[in-house]
Amino acid sequence: MKRILKITFLLFTTWFLIHTIYIVSDGMKDENKKADVALILGNKVNPDGTLSERLEKRLVCGLDLFNKKRVNKIIVSGGLGVEGHYEGTIMKKFLVQKGVPDSLIIIDNLGNNTIASVNNTLKFKDSLNFKSIIVVSQYYHLTRTKMLFRNRDFQHVSSVSPNYFEFRDFYSILREFFAYYLES
Repeated sequence: MKRILKITFLLFTTWFLIHTIYIVSDGMKDENKKADVALILGNKVNPDGTLSERLEKRLVCGLDLFNKKRVNKIIVSGGLGVEGHYEGTIMKKFLVQKGVPDSLIIIDNLGNNTIASVNNTLKFKDSLNFKSIIVVSQYYHLTRTKMLFRNRDFQHVSSVSPNYFEFRDFYSILREFFAYYLES
């Protein structure tokens, strides 16, 4: 019985490490592709309405895609945070202040989680006439998000992440391991 437990533990640990190496390398890779739209996934807005550092870095990353003409439009997706602010609305305000035309930013304020953001974005597909997308989020989050798009028959999806790291990434990588398999 001990031998079976050891083998099981070793197999799980190996699987976890391989998966983690894959999602980290996949999430940090920027293939410099162009796309019709960028989807910037939301994150915490502070109680005073300012952006968390993590969210600001995502928006700057999406802004860079727009300024380099790698995308034509931007979808900002997030929900109503416990702090009382709609993430999408605050995100759009930031991008407009940075020079992105209001008409080129689409708000999804019902993107309360990754699955909702993916589903809501695909509802815009026909009206916005997009066939390709670049997802912007933290590096550990991108492999699962791209998988969710592909599972919904949307194949032309790539990703970019900001160069922003924090201690909580260790927890987030662990969470992503389980979320990937629970949502696939």
